[in-house]
Amino acid sequence: MTAVSDGRGIVPEEFEEAAEVLVEHLTGIRFELFDGKIRSKTVPDPEHGRIIEWLTRICIQARPELWLYPEQGLKVQQYRRGRARPDGVLTESGALLGRGEWAEPEGAVLMTLEVTSYDADTNARDRVEKPAAYAQAGIPVYLLVDRDNAEVRVHSEPDGVRYESVRVVPFGKEITLPEPVGITLDTEPLKDWVH
Repeated sequence: MTAVSDGRGIVPEEFEEAAEVLVEHLTGIRFELFDGKIRSKTVPDPEHGRIIEWLTRICIQARPELWLYPEQGLKVQQYRRGRARPDGVLTESGALLGRGEWAEPEGAVLMTLEVTSYDADTNARDRVEKPAAYAQAGIPVYLLVDRDNAEVRVHSEPDGVRYESVRVVPFGKEITLPEPVGITLDTEPLKDWVH
């Protein structure tokens, strides 16, 4: 395999092939592509997984027709040149069938979820690159559970470049995820899963 660049970094097709090979040989790491650069992050800790479980239960109870898919790959950024693997992708149940490992989010993805990890790249990845990439892909809602700052950030109203609305509440307060999600979260339990 030869890495190919289009002048802006590695091309998505080469990334997909490289990521497949790397995952077979390196356990405990996930790979993503933003702005032609490969990013990696460690596999989540148990509290991270518990937060995703908590949110999955809330979504199922509030809207049984939805499902929060963990780690579904998405084609993101302008012209779908990026590849992201969110901690969760909220869609109608079955909406991603037949879309492959790196799915087009258009018309299917209602929300992406990220839970911050305790690593050096979390600021650039979860607070800068991913909101921009998800907004460019037209994903209606981006939910960030920020364990470093003990707050929840809800990004909405993507304009094709960025999210025009960002609402932030500290752990312990309620926040409503805007349409098309329309679910209210009581974030009190999140206080127990920060270490």
